[in-house]
Amino acid sequence: MGLAVVTAGTSAIGRHLVVALAGAGHDVALTHVGSADVAARVEAEVAALGRRCLSVECDAGDEGAVAAFHARAADWAGSAPAVLVNNAGIQTWASLMDLRAEQWDAVMRTNLRGTFLNTQAAARLMIEAGVRGSVVNLGSGCNKVAFPRLVDYTASKGGIEQFTKAAASELGPHGIRVNCVAPGAIATERTASEAGDYAATWSPLTPLRRVGTPADIAGPVLFFCSPAADFVTGQTLWVDGGVFSQAPWPYPT
Repeated sequence: MGLAVVTAGTSAIGRHLVVALAGAGHDVALTHVGSADVAARVEAEVAALGRRCLSVECDAGDEGAVAAFHARAADWAGSAPAVLVNNAGIQTWASLMDLRAEQWDAVMRTNLRGTFLNTQAAARLMIEAGVRGSVVNLGSGCNKVAFPRLVDYTASKGGIEQFTKAAASELGPHGIRVNCVAPGAIATERTASEAGDYAATWSPLTPLRRVGTPADIAGPVLFFCSPAADFVTGQTLWVDGGVFSQAPWPYPT
């Protein structure tokens, strides 16, 4: 199946994506920042599936570090990547008027610049090797609607939505597909801190009446990376239980 690369492969969603890609037959190279212990556990899970895993500390927004990581991963695998999943992302809870410029810059550096740098580095290797690859960007419900007190995060994910389309247009002639998976309310360690009972908060608002899990993200990512999606590019798939597809509605349903 070839090499798959996952940024922030030690995050709650990232870990599931790494293991899912390994289960689909990929060797996986992942990045992390300060999570060597978690990376070691992920490597062990991948090894248990009979695949290889390389973990490297790498800041998604550092151009030199990103280029070095992709070169190292390709050398380790003996091939250019067949798959890139841009999963690295951070957020800041602050209103527009309270948000500091350095917070804005940090979010844009990881979320949007990181997606650009990793896509560029992976695509160069794919093009040089003649690999018909797949890039999957992790978006958000705020690709579509604004999230209060998450102005920098919302702007970065909206940028990823348009970047996905632009990259798909330019990389398509090389046989490289670029798509976006946009999760809704997903239960992770991070989102658990957003509400006293995250599931109870979001489930009543979601048409499927539950929150998502990291495992719910893995299937759509695997679809975009598979031959089943060979004629699909420039698209966003909403994995949100329908929550961001419904309008506010004042009448009983």
